[in-house]
Amino acid sequence: MPNSYFQFKQFRVEQDACAMKVSTDACLLGAVAPVEGSARILDVGTGTGLLALMAAQRNPAARVVAVELEAAAAAQAAANFGASPWSGRLELHALPLARFAASRPAPFDHILCNPPFFRNSLRSPNAGRTTARHTAADSLTFGELAEFAATFLTPAGQLTVLLPPSEMGYFEREAAATGLYPTARCILHHRPGSKPLRHITSFGWQAGVASTQLLFLHHEDGTTYSRPFRELLSPFYLAL
Repeated sequence: MPNSYFQFKQFRVEQDACAMKVSTDACLLGAVAPVEGSARILDVGTGTGLLALMAAQRNPAARVVAVELEAAAAAQAAANFGASPWSGRLELHALPLARFAASRPAPFDHILCNPPFFRNSLRSPNAGRTTARHTAADSLTFGELAEFAATFLTPAGQLTVLLPPSEMGYFEREAAATGLYPTARCILHHRPGSKPLRHITSFGWQAGVASTQLLFLHHEDGTTYSRPFRELLSPFYLAL
């Protein structure tokens, strides 16, 4: 059974009320996303509040807003925000993204999202986990996320998303339809020679060739962490 909390160097994430717990790939999204220099950051589907907390730690000048539609997760994220060193810069909205959009928030310099992953695979019997992992009519679709970003990003703003490779290809097409194009890709592998696990892709308004970085979580032996992994997560993980 997962721990009821995950302790980072500067904050703790309580997670017993959230369907999706803290994961390595989500932590990497929080560490890789280029949030430096952003005055306003939005975390869509914040869950435990992990990405918002990481953004607040990495950018001490930013106002970080989070949206979460699941009531129990939103309450836990709000508690995690309140217990953090950055509670004065963190803001939680417990409502669906469409209702948040209807409130006409000020534009964002960066939008982060670890969105629902699987459009057509089997649903989990856990309803909260299904909402967190699958796109559905009552959840967040790729098209809705792309449309929101296209409406509420600043002219120099970026959207950074984490998805499996096949799903990222689909999302890129949805984003392109709104005028957003990949600017940078970080492709996660378990170790050299293994298949890609996840893509972390940043989108902006300028069409062109996106830079690509391969990130191996482990060395060839598959057990010891790679140096780039350690460098990215050493500001956060207690064991690094």
